[in-house]
Amino acid sequence: MTPSLPSPVRAAAVRIAEALTEVGVRASGVLLVHSSLSALGQVPGGAQTVIQGLLQALGRQGTLLMPALSYERVTSKNPVFDVRRTPSNVGLIPETFRRRPATLRSMHPTHSVCAVGPRAKPLLENHDQDTTPCGPHSPFHRLPDVGGQILMLGCGLKPNTSMHAIEEEVRPPYLLTAPRTYVLIYPDGTPVERTYTPHDFNGWTQRYDRVAGILEPPALRTGRVLDAEVHLLEARKLWDAALAALQTDPLFFVEREGTR
Repeated sequence: MTPSLPSPVRAAAVRIAEALTEVGVRASGVLLVHSSLSALGQVPGGAQTVIQGLLQALGRQGTLLMPALSYERVTSKNPVFDVRRTPSNVGLIPETFRRRPATLRSMHPTHSVCAVGPRAKPLLENHDQDTTPCGPHSPFHRLPDVGGQILMLGCGLKPNTSMHAIEEEVRPPYLLTAPRTYVLIYPDGTPVERTYTPHDFNGWTQRYDRVAGILEPPALRTGRVLDAEVHLLEARKLWDAALAALQTDPLFFVEREGTR
């Protein structure tokens, strides 16, 4: 930890790191984190402390990833994505992570990912070459191949973007809508037009919490970090089980809106 950090912040980061290790986060591993800061309770130092705890649990040889999704900001009315400046719309922890000086970000108008660590660059590169949000070049798709884990930090199992990458393998009827052209602004300021086929889900509710019924420990483990319930998934085991479920029933992970 950085010695200049206030003592309560250092202590909170250590508590977070210890709890993450206890639930099964691997040192020197690759970890993709979805998060809710409010679920953790009062955290001295806020989002920065949570990030420090995650980095401490992974160690210097670990790689930390967080979605930097911008689908609420980059739309048909505002189809411009600036990799340096477009904010994320998925919470304070990933947005704070995006703004850290050492953080890298993949090129995608709606489903970019940020990362730091030894494997950050190869996991993020060429995401712009996909024609969908979570295609074969996306970090979501690559995560199982590097033995990655997915941490749902206080946000439940539903907001798991990796599930979209699995769905794209099957292409269920609810998934995709009409192609849309965006302008991507690269780190050097160069604008490039690219066309992608976005996700739809119109009329459908995502039920990715159903993975709890098809995964058992150690593929899915639960625990607590501060005040938050957390779920830790092994990416390869998730892919194998969820893909099999979708191939059997393409509507396994959705239900019609309004269905109880």
